[in-house]
Amino acid sequence: MNAALLLIPTYNEVTNLPALVDQIDAAGCELDLLFIDDASTDGTAELLDQLAAEHAYINVLHRPEKQGLGSAYRDGFAHSLERKTTYTLCMDADLSHDPADLPRLLEALENHDLVCGSRYLAEGGIENWSLHRRFLSKAAAVYTRILTRMPLTDPTGGFNAYRTEMLRNLPLQDMTSNGYSFQIEMKHLAWKGGFRIQEIPIVFTERRAGTSKMSPGIIKEALWVVWNLLLGK
Repeated sequence: MNAALLLIPTYNEVTNLPALVDQIDAAGCELDLLFIDDASTDGTAELLDQLAAEHAYINVLHRPEKQGLGSAYRDGFAHSLERKTTYTLCMDADLSHDPADLPRLLEALENHDLVCGSRYLAEGGIENWSLHRRFLSKAAAVYTRILTRMPLTDPTGGFNAYRTEMLRNLPLQDMTSNGYSFQIEMKHLAWKGGFRIQEIPIVFTERRAGTSKMSPGIIKEALWVVWNLLLGK
Protein backbone atom coordinates (compact mmCIF):
# COMPACT_ATOMS: atom_id res chain seq x y z
CA MET A 1 0.00 0.00 0.00
CA ASN A 2 1.36 3.38 -1.02
CA ALA A 3 1.38 6.44 1.25
CA ALA A 4 -0.67 8.48 -1.25
CA LEU A 5 -4.21 7.74 -2.44
CA LEU A 6 -5.68 9.41 -5.53
CA LEU A 7 -9.48 9.73 -5.51
CA ILE A 8 -11.26 9.91 -8.88
CA PRO A 9 -15.08 10.10 -8.99
CA THR A 10 -16.61 8.70 -12.17
CA TYR A 11 -19.92 8.76 -13.95
CA ASN A 12 -19.99 7.65 -17.59
CA GLU A 13 -16.29 8.20 -18.32
CA VAL A 14 -15.51 4.96 -20.17
CA THR A 15 -13.91 6.73 -23.14
CA ASN A 16 -11.45 8.64 -20.95
CA LEU A 17 -10.34 5.93 -18.53
CA PRO A 18 -7.67 4.07 -20.56
CA ALA A 19 -5.79 7.28 -21.38
CA LEU A 20 -6.22 8.56 -17.83
CA VAL A 21 -4.68 5.46 -16.24
CA ASP A 22 -1.83 5.44 -18.77
CA GLN A 23 -1.04 9.10 -18.04
CA ILE A 24 -1.15 8.56 -14.27
CA ASP A 25 1.28 5.66 -14.69
CA ALA A 26 3.54 7.85 -16.83
CA ALA A 27 3.64 10.52 -14.09
CA GLY A 28 5.80 8.14 -12.07
CA CYS A 29 4.23 8.73 -8.66
CA GLU A 30 3.96 6.05 -6.02
CA LEU A 31 0.26 6.16 -5.26
CA ASP A 32 -2.86 4.04 -5.19
CA LEU A 33 -6.02 4.88 -7.09
CA LEU A 34 -9.57 4.74 -5.79
CA PHE A 35 -12.25 5.24 -8.43
CA ILE A 36 -15.66 6.11 -6.96
CA ASP A 37 -18.31 5.19 -9.50
CA ASP A 38 -21.93 6.30 -9.22
CA ALA A 39 -23.62 3.46 -11.16
CA SER A 40 -22.37 4.49 -14.59
CA THR A 41 -24.47 3.22 -17.49
CA ASP A 42 -21.88 3.35 -20.30
CA GLY A 43 -19.56 0.51 -19.27
CA THR A 44 -17.40 2.59 -16.93
CA ALA A 45 -18.07 0.32 -13.93
CA GLU A 46 -17.17 -2.82 -15.86
CA LEU A 47 -13.97 -1.28 -17.25
CA LEU A 48 -12.96 -0.14 -13.76
CA ASP A 49 -13.38 -3.67 -12.42
CA GLN A 50 -11.21 -4.93 -15.28
CA LEU A 51 -8.51 -2.36 -14.52
CA ALA A 52 -8.64 -3.23 -10.81
CA ALA A 53 -8.18 -6.91 -11.65
CA GLU A 54 -5.13 -6.06 -13.77
CA HIS A 55 -3.49 -3.55 -11.41
CA ALA A 56 -3.06 -4.10 -7.67
CA TYR A 57 -2.86 -0.33 -7.01
CA ILE A 58 -6.33 0.32 -8.48
CA ASN A 59 -9.48 -0.08 -6.36
CA VAL A 60 -13.10 0.69 -7.13
CA LEU A 61 -15.90 1.85 -4.86
CA HIS A 62 -19.25 1.13 -6.53
CA ARG A 63 -22.16 3.25 -5.33
CA PRO A 64 -25.78 2.32 -6.12
CA GLU A 65 -26.80 5.62 -7.73
CA LYS A 66 -25.60 9.06 -8.75
CA GLN A 67 -25.09 10.91 -5.45
CA GLY A 68 -22.94 13.90 -6.40
CA LEU A 69 -19.31 14.96 -6.35
CA GLY A 70 -19.19 16.03 -2.71
CA SER A 71 -20.69 12.77 -1.52
CA ALA A 72 -18.21 10.81 -3.63
CA TYR A 73 -15.24 12.64 -2.17
CA ARG A 74 -16.50 12.27 1.38
CA ASP A 75 -16.76 8.51 0.85
CA GLY A 76 -13.26 8.59 -0.61
CA PHE A 77 -11.93 10.56 2.35
CA ALA A 78 -13.44 7.97 4.70
CA HIS A 79 -11.60 5.26 2.80
CA SER A 80 -8.33 7.18 2.97
CA LEU A 81 -8.71 7.82 6.70
CA GLU A 82 -9.46 4.15 7.33
CA ARG A 83 -6.32 3.15 5.41
CA LYS A 84 -4.30 5.76 7.34
CA THR A 85 -2.69 7.13 4.19
CA THR A 86 -0.34 10.12 4.43
CA TYR A 87 -1.66 12.02 1.42
CA THR A 88 -5.04 12.16 -0.31
CA LEU A 89 -5.28 13.64 -3.81
CA CYS A 90 -8.33 14.48 -5.90
CA MET A 91 -8.76 14.94 -9.65
CA ASP A 92 -11.39 14.69 -12.37
CA ALA A 93 -11.71 11.64 -14.61
CA ASP A 94 -12.23 13.56 -17.86
CA LEU A 95 -8.55 14.44 -18.56
CA SER A 96 -9.16 18.10 -17.79
CA HIS A 97 -6.51 17.76 -15.07
CA ASP A 98 -3.07 16.74 -16.30
CA PRO A 99 -1.67 13.74 -14.38
CA ALA A 100 1.82 15.08 -15.15
CA ASP A 101 1.12 17.69 -12.46
CA LEU A 102 0.72 15.05 -9.72
CA PRO A 103 4.44 15.07 -8.73
CA ARG A 104 4.30 18.84 -8.21
CA LEU A 105 1.25 18.56 -5.97
CA LEU A 106 2.92 15.86 -3.89
CA GLU A 107 6.16 17.82 -3.62
CA ALA A 108 4.32 20.94 -2.41
CA LEU A 109 2.36 18.82 0.06
CA GLU A 110 5.55 18.02 1.96
CA ASN A 111 5.39 21.47 3.55
CA HIS A 112 1.66 22.25 3.36
CA ASP A 113 -1.63 20.71 4.46
CA LEU A 114 -3.59 21.57 1.31
CA VAL A 115 -2.22 22.16 -2.18
CA CYS A 116 -4.61 23.55 -4.80
CA GLY A 117 -4.10 23.51 -8.54
CA SER A 118 -4.89 27.01 -9.84
CA ARG A 119 -5.90 28.00 -13.36
CA TYR A 120 -5.48 31.66 -12.49
CA LEU A 121 -1.90 31.95 -11.29
CA ALA A 122 0.54 33.53 -13.74
CA GLU A 123 1.71 30.23 -15.26
CA GLY A 124 -1.71 28.55 -15.16
CA GLY A 125 -4.38 28.61 -17.83
CA ILE A 126 -7.42 27.11 -19.52
CA GLU A 127 -7.53 25.47 -22.93
CA ASN A 128 -10.50 25.00 -25.27
CA TRP A 129 -13.04 27.07 -23.34
CA SER A 130 -15.23 29.72 -24.91
CA LEU A 131 -14.80 33.34 -23.86
CA HIS A 132 -18.21 33.16 -22.16
CA ARG A 133 -17.26 30.15 -20.05
CA ARG A 134 -13.91 31.70 -19.14
CA PHE A 135 -15.73 34.81 -17.96
CA LEU A 136 -18.20 32.83 -15.84
CA SER A 137 -15.44 30.78 -14.21
CA LYS A 138 -13.29 33.79 -13.44
CA ALA A 139 -16.31 35.69 -12.13
CA ALA A 140 -17.17 32.77 -9.83
CA ALA A 141 -13.62 32.77 -8.46
CA VAL A 142 -13.68 36.53 -7.81
CA TYR A 143 -17.19 36.33 -6.31
CA THR A 144 -16.08 33.58 -3.92
CA ARG A 145 -12.89 35.35 -2.94
CA ILE A 146 -14.67 38.64 -2.20
CA LEU A 147 -17.40 37.08 -0.07
CA THR A 148 -15.30 34.54 1.83
CA ARG A 149 -12.04 36.54 1.88
CA MET A 150 -10.08 33.39 1.20
CA PRO A 151 -6.70 34.37 -0.30
CA LEU A 152 -7.02 31.92 -3.20
CA THR A 153 -7.03 32.68 -6.92
CA ASP A 154 -9.01 29.54 -7.85
CA PRO A 155 -11.32 28.51 -4.98
CA THR A 156 -13.56 26.46 -7.29
CA GLY A 157 -10.78 24.29 -8.75
CA GLY A 158 -10.98 20.53 -8.35
CA PHE A 159 -7.33 19.40 -8.67
CA ASN A 160 -6.30 19.31 -5.01
CA ALA A 161 -4.08 17.41 -2.58
CA TYR A 162 -4.52 17.05 1.17
CA ARG A 163 -2.54 15.80 4.10
CA THR A 164 -4.81 13.05 5.37
CA GLU A 165 -4.15 14.11 8.96
CA MET A 166 -5.75 17.47 8.14
CA LEU A 167 -8.84 15.68 6.83
CA ARG A 168 -9.03 13.86 10.16
CA ASN A 169 -9.25 17.23 11.92
CA LEU A 170 -11.89 18.82 9.67
CA PRO A 171 -15.66 18.59 10.44
CA LEU A 172 -16.40 16.72 7.22
CA GLN A 173 -19.66 15.42 8.68
CA ASP A 174 -20.99 18.98 8.85
CA MET A 175 -20.46 19.79 5.19
CA THR A 176 -23.58 20.74 3.25
CA SER A 177 -22.46 21.07 -0.39
CA ASN A 178 -22.58 18.23 -2.85
CA GLY A 179 -21.79 19.70 -6.27
CA TYR A 180 -18.75 21.64 -7.39
CA SER A 181 -19.28 23.99 -4.44
CA PHE A 182 -17.81 21.15 -2.39
CA GLN A 183 -14.41 22.39 -3.56
CA ILE A 184 -15.12 25.85 -2.15
CA GLU A 185 -16.33 24.49 1.18
CA MET A 186 -13.30 22.20 1.61
CA LYS A 187 -10.87 25.06 1.01
CA HIS A 188 -12.84 27.29 3.36
CA LEU A 189 -12.74 24.69 6.15
CA ALA A 190 -8.97 24.34 5.76
CA TRP A 191 -8.44 28.12 5.67
CA LYS A 192 -10.66 28.80 8.69
CA GLY A 193 -8.90 25.98 10.52
CA GLY A 194 -5.55 27.72 10.11
CA PHE A 195 -4.00 24.99 7.99
CA ARG A 196 -1.15 25.66 5.56
CA ILE A 197 -2.45 26.18 2.02
CA GLN A 198 -0.51 26.69 -1.20
CA GLU A 199 -1.65 27.14 -4.80
CA ILE A 200 0.41 25.92 -7.74
CA PRO A 201 -0.29 26.78 -11.39
CA ILE A 202 -1.98 24.20 -13.61
CA VAL A 203 -3.34 24.23 -17.15
CA PHE A 204 -6.94 23.01 -17.30
CA THR A 205 -8.08 21.41 -20.58
CA GLU A 206 -11.74 21.04 -21.54
CA ARG A 207 -12.84 17.42 -21.81
CA ARG A 208 -12.45 15.85 -25.26
CA ALA A 209 -14.99 13.07 -24.77
CA GLY A 210 -18.07 12.44 -22.67
CA THR A 211 -20.58 14.89 -21.26
CA SER A 212 -19.98 17.72 -18.80
CA LYS A 213 -21.59 17.23 -15.37
CA MET A 214 -22.21 20.98 -14.93
CA SER A 215 -25.87 21.96 -14.52
CA PRO A 216 -27.94 24.99 -13.44
CA GLY A 217 -28.64 23.26 -10.13
CA ILE A 218 -24.92 22.91 -9.40
CA ILE A 219 -24.34 26.58 -10.17
CA LYS A 220 -27.25 27.61 -7.94
CA GLU A 221 -25.91 25.48 -5.08
CA ALA A 222 -22.48 27.12 -5.40
CA LEU A 223 -23.98 30.60 -5.16
CA TRP A 224 -25.84 29.77 -1.95
CA VAL A 225 -22.94 27.86 -0.39
CA VAL A 226 -20.72 30.94 -0.66
CA TRP A 227 -23.33 33.02 1.19
CA ASN A 228 -23.71 30.32 3.84
CA LEU A 229 -19.95 30.38 4.39
CA LEU A 230 -20.04 34.15 4.70
CA LEU A 231 -22.83 33.96 7.27
CA GLY A 232 -21.15 31.12 9.16
CA LYS A 233 -23.94 28.63 8.56
